[in-house]
Amino acid sequence: MKVLIVVNDPKDWPLAIEDVEVVSARSYLISPFYAELQAARVFNLCKSYRYQSTGYYVSLLAAARGHKPLPDVATIQDLKSQTIIRIASDELDEIIQHSLAQIKSSDFTLSIYFGHNVAKRHDRLAHHLFKLFQAPLLRAGFSYSDKDEKWELRSINPIAANDIPEEHREFAVEMAREYFKGSHRMTHRRRAARYDLAILHDPKEAEPPSSERALQRFGRAAESVGFAVDFLGKDDYGRLAEFDALFIRETTSVLHHTYRFARRAAAEGLVVIDDPESILRCTNKVFLAELLTRHRIPIPRTMILHHGNWQRATTELGFPCILKKPDSSFSQGVVKVESKEELAEQAPALLQKSDLIIAQEFMPTDFDWRIGIFDRQPLYACKYFMAKKHWQIIKRDEEGHKLTDGNAETMPVEHCPQGLIKMALKACNLIGDGLYGVDVKQVGNRFFLIEINDNPNIDYGVEDKVLKDELYLRMMRVFARRVDARKGGGAWA
Repeated sequence: MKVLIVVNDPKDWPLAIEDVEVVSARSYLISPFYAELQAARVFNLCKSYRYQSTGYYVSLLAAARGHKPLPDVATIQDLKSQTIIRIASDELDEIIQHSLAQIKSSDFTLSIYFGHNVAKRHDRLAHHLFKLFQAPLLRAGFSYSDKDEKWELRSINPIAANDIPEEHREFAVEMAREYFKGSHRMTHRRRAARYDLAILHDPKEAEPPSSERALQRFGRAAESVGFAVDFLGKDDYGRLAEFDALFIRETTSVLHHTYRFARRAAAEGLVVIDDPESILRCTNKVFLAELLTRHRIPIPRTMILHHGNWQRATTELGFPCILKKPDSSFSQGVVKVESKEELAEQAPALLQKSDLIIAQEFMPTDFDWRIGIFDRQPLYACKYFMAKKHWQIIKRDEEGHKLTDGNAETMPVEHCPQGLIKMALKACNLIGDGLYGVDVKQVGNRFFLIEINDNPNIDYGVEDKVLKDELYLRMMRVFARRVDARKGGGAWA
């Protein structure tokens, strides 16, 4: 993959680096050679990224040509967004406070050259900011808040190559050389791959949707169909433009970096699982209750409760009944109430966090069905049995920590009742064409849909027990087919 440094005037970047071509912005924008170039990494070091400026168009057209620009247009927009800057300040708060603890003034400016700062004590902060805002040269402004007694990120802006202070120039050149060496190593590693897949996960997550062994199998399956695979963490937000597809294997939430990753990836044109619309729809039980009722999909008797009607659950549902936070998941945010007194305690407490909550009749069963759906096709079928002497699959303590869980039994989809699979497919088709886990209770010969989960569990030895490696391959073939369709390439083997 060809590496280009694009500047307004090549004299702004006089350094010669092996296998890196310095080109003027004008040439990059109008020359047929660059317009027809099949693959390139474009480092945009123009003086300004202002909307519709030359620098803006370099990144915009690079994306249109299938090149990989740094910064991309989404990063350019993020640099202007005070909301994104506040989120970054909050996420990096511990690192910011540690890095700037010895600063005596009320304001501080940090220069970032390819993820590094001239002062080693600020290098970690520079590295994390570069991962969030992937522009080659950055300047971050911090202010000390007397009210909050801490440092806050106030601004972050690109630096033009000719604006590097003279005393920093040698260091910036050295960091550029190191970065491009790494870039060439990455290019070499990916040379045999047709496309790039990012898998977002959190190694420290207590109950991740996929175990380490499952993630390894996803990685191997992806490589076998032509992807180069990188595993990303929450600090790698700025790297998304490097990839063609994003697979989120971390518990999702709207108020969480997973949703921000999904939104950013979708805006960049990546194939995304879970897509942001699926996250929005599946993580809100109020939406699902309304949707399923409207489309006449059988569910337990359900009420949407608010501050003015929660007492009616006593007569309309009886006891015991189930209360759910709209964004509950993995048995968390779900409580069983046995009496008026418990209802009077639990409902107002949940309504302090959400203006609407869900109440459902209690349906005791020995197990819940989980049907995995991907690309509008059934992928796996499991029975999740209740934890011993408990009414849920997972038994937790008062703080929400898992104490124990029930067994699981996986079976071929074709051995499941047809009505069950038909219901799961109908429900998921109302959401989208992503990856979903449909939870269903069976009472006699009748099925009642409990919820649709985005980002369902796929664990080694459980959900893959029937299909084994074929499950991972099926999913990666869909990723490959979708990326290929977006890129307009040929058929995949």
